[in-house]
Amino acid sequence: MLKLRLSRGGTKKRPVYKVVVADSRFPRDGRFIEKVGFFNPLLPKDKKERVGLEAERIKYWLGQGAKPTTRVARILGENDLIPMPTNGNNPNKAVPKKERNKKEEEAPKADAAPAAEAPKEEAPKADGAPAEEKK
Repeated sequence: MLKLRLSRGGTKKRPVYKVVVADSRFPRDGRFIEKVGFFNPLLPKDKKERVGLEAERIKYWLGQGAKPTTRVARILGENDLIPMPTNGNNPNKAVPKKERNKKEEEAPKADAAPAAEAPKEEAPKADGAPAEEKK
């Protein structure tokens, strides 16, 4: 499957990306079919040099069935080459991770606790004597 995606270049902590057409099985920074643009995230959003795209080639590859990744789709949408993709919905994003984990752990424990206690009270001992409560 053909993908329009970003291929990382630049130095450590100074990324510069190429917008490339590549087979989805190829490595991110590996072999690609064609370079169709660039993206420099370090420049301010209002600078013209931040993004450079070859519109005709991108439209050609989209016509051939290439699918853009989410980040490339946003870049293309901002440059009016495709319709702007809809924003995803992640309601837990604003909740701190520690609190998210607590909520996930509490929910299964509350459901499992009554079910786990009921069989223990009814189960007799192996020797046939009734179960005694521990105090």
